[in-house]
Amino acid sequence: MHRSSATALTFAVLAVLASGCSDSGDDTDAAPVTPTSAADAPTGQATPDTVTTTTPTAGTPTAGTPTAGTAANTAQVCRAVDQLIIDGSRQITADSAAATREELTPEQLNGKLKGRLSGLADDLRAQARKARDARIRKLVDETARKIEAGAAAKSPASWMGTDFVEIPARLTRDCHV
Repeated sequence: MHRSSATALTFAVLAVLASGCSDSGDDTDAAPVTPTSAADAPTGQATPDTVTTTTPTAGTPTAGTPTAGTAANTAQVCRAVDQLIIDGSRQITADSAAATREELTPEQLNGKLKGRLSGLADDLRAQARKARDARIRKLVDETARKIEAGAAAKSPASWMGTDFVEIPARLTRDCHV
C-alpha cells in the first residue's frame, strides 16, 4: 500500500479522536431509579404491580418533557455511542498502521475499513434501539446511516477524511444537551 494513503488515514482518524468525542461532563453517571412502590413512583408512572393515574400539576413532567429516567438513559446511550466511536477510531488507526507495515494494497485497506465501518454502524443501531428519547434515537440512527454510507463509499479512506471527522463534533453538540 502506498505509505502516504495509510498515513493520511491515520491522521484523519487521530483528528477524530482529538476533536472532542468525549462527554461534556454535564451528565451524571446515575442509573435510572426503578420505583419499588406507588409512593416511590414519579407522578404518572406505574411500578410493575401498581397503577397510578394523576393529573399533571405544575412541575410534573408531561409528554415531551424528559423524565429523570429518560435523561439518565440519554446520558448512558450518548456515553456508549462516544465510546463506540472512539474504539472504532482506534481500531481503524491500528488497521491503518498495520496496513503500512504489511504493505497492503489500497483495495485491501478499503476492505478492512468497510468491515470496520459496517460493524460500527451496526453497533450504533443497537444503541439507538436502547434510547428512550426519540430525538437521541434519531440522532444515533442518522449517525449509523452516515457511517454505513462511508462503508459503501468507493473510497472509505477518503470518506473518513471528510465526513467521518464531523461525526464526533455533531454527537458532542447534539447528544450531550
